[in-house]
Amino acid sequence: MTGRAALASISVALFLVGLKVWASWGTGSVAMLGSLADTALDLLASLVTFFGVRFAAMPADEEHRFGHGKAEALAALFQVVLISFSALGIAYRAFLQFGADEPTRELELGVGVSVVAILVTLGLLAYQRYVIRKTGSVAIMTDHVHYQSDLLLNLSVIAALVLDQLFGFHFIDPLFGFAIAVWLMIGAWRGATHAIDQLMDREWDDEKRDRFLDMVKAHPELHGIHELRTRTSGGHDFAQFHIWLDPDMTVAEAHDVMDEVEAMIRKEFPDTDILIHPDPKDLEERGQDTTPE
Repeated sequence: MTGRAALASISVALFLVGLKVWASWGTGSVAMLGSLADTALDLLASLVTFFGVRFAAMPADEEHRFGHGKAEALAALFQVVLISFSALGIAYRAFLQFGADEPTRELELGVGVSVVAILVTLGLLAYQRYVIRKTGSVAIMTDHVHYQSDLLLNLSVIAALVLDQLFGFHFIDPLFGFAIAVWLMIGAWRGATHAIDQLMDREWDDEKRDRFLDMVKAHPELHGIHELRTRTSGGHDFAQFHIWLDPDMTVAEAHDVMDEVEAMIRKEFPDTDILIHPDPKDLEERGQDTTPE
C-alpha cells in the first residue's frame, strides 16, 4: 500500500513539473518558480520515498532482526535536507527580484496551471491520508506534508499573479516567494521531528500507551504489568513488558496466559511486535518501572 502511494506521488509530481516549467517560462514569476522548485523537489523526494518504503517493507533478516522500518525515517530526513536547500534558493531568488521591479506575464496561463495543480494535488492528498491511516508510514506522512504545502503555494501563485498584473503591485511576487520559502522550512522542521522520533525510538504518545495498558490489564489472570517499553519503526510498532502472574502457575499455564494477552492486543494493535516476560506476583526487580493493576 505504501509503495502504491509513493508511485502515485511520483506520477503527480512528474505531471506538475511539466506544467510548471511551461508556466514559469511563460509568466516570469518568482512565485511560480518557487512552486516549480518545490514540485521538482517533491518528485525527487517521492522517488526517495518509493525506494525507502520498499526497503523498509523488507522482512527481518539475520543482520536486521527488527526489520528495516527505520529506512523510512532515513528517507524522510533526506527529504528534509532537500526541502531546506530549496527554501534557501527560493528566498535568494526573491531577494534579487525585489530590486528588479519587473512585472510578470501571461496571467491566464499562470492561473490555469495553478488551478489544475490544486485539483490534482487534492486527489493525491485524499489517497495519502487513507494510506497513512492504514499504515502509519512516516515517509508517506512526510510526503503528505509536501503536497499540503503545494495547495498553499499554488494559491499564493494565483494571488501574486493577479495582484502583480491587475493592480501593479510588483513587489508582491517576490514577497510571496519569501513566504513560500518560510512555509517550506516549517514543513521541513515538522518532517524532521517525526523522523528523528523514530530513529531515537521515542515512546508512544500517552493516549496510545494508556489504551495499550488498559487492554493488557483487562486479562483476569494478570496481577500487574511493569517495564513497558514501546517504539515505532516505519509502519510497525514494538512493545515489550513484564507481567505479574500467580507464582503457583506452571510454565505451560503462564504461556497460555501470555498467548491470550497477545491475542487481545492484536485485535486493536495488529501490526505490533510483542515481547512478554512473566514474573511471579509481588516480585520486585531493581529499577523497575511499575505500572500497578
